[in-house]
Amino acid sequence: MPGTYSRSLAGGPSAPSRWTTFVALGDSFTEGLMDVTDASGRHRGWADRLAQHLATLNPDFRYANLAIRGRTTPQVVAEQVPEALLLQPDLVSLAVGVNDALRPHYDPHAAATHVENATRSLRSQGADVVLFAFGDPSRKSRVMGRVTGRIAAANAATRAIAERYGCFVVDFWGCAAFDADEFWDEDRLHLSPQGHQLASLAVLEALGLGDDGWRTPMPEAPRGLPARVAGDVRWAARHLAPWVARRIRRRSSGDGITPKRPALAPVALPGMRESGSSPTL
Repeated sequence: MPGTYSRSLAGGPSAPSRWTTFVALGDSFTEGLMDVTDASGRHRGWADRLAQHLATLNPDFRYANLAIRGRTTPQVVAEQVPEALLLQPDLVSLAVGVNDALRPHYDPHAAATHVENATRSLRSQGADVVLFAFGDPSRKSRVMGRVTGRIAAANAATRAIAERYGCFVVDFWGCAAFDADEFWDEDRLHLSPQGHQLASLAVLEALGLGDDGWRTPMPEAPRGLPARVAGDVRWAARHLAPWVARRIRRRSSGDGITPKRPALAPVALPGMRESGSSPTL
């Protein structure tokens, strides 16, 4: 079920007011690429938006974001999970798998094993864990649709791991809300600012802090064949070709990038109303 919590034998989820520390792990999706930038020049993203909401529930709340663009599942588990364990958070998000599925040589069993090992370690330390089942890429791109089967298999493994270890699951598979172009950057791979806002609402629902109103698809005017073809040509030149070139050179968009929030720290609350109500996500 989309946006569900799987209860484990270890007990139910923590009360939201008890979540005092949140660490976000993953790749560009969690780093927040293509969202608006903050004063430091780093992108905001759904995890920052979520952290701001959680901070309104607990004055002692602190947040770290270790995600780095381009990272694969083995890299996230090897580099970021140990750092997260040292921080001892009570809430962790782990969003991985899309970069693996895009590689020519993909081992779904190895990727799932990495996710399970990371989840086991985080849960054994007492953290609540949020996992992600990603959407069907064929809904937005015929080229990206070639990895639909890989994403579906990864999602199935993620749901099974969540059930086994008692994790929250944010499930985007089959969700029509993200079909609108306004929720995606022109590269068709990263979310736009509106998309990151929608993702933050999805996570809030999964955590039991929101509703399913975000799922309502937005009407979108159909584009004719000439417009679609022209858009595909522009996308291939601006985004597909550079991506392929990096793969050939064995380079990553994350080379030289460091985490934007490597340590737990309080969260600023832009958009707070005079009454002190929750900020707009």
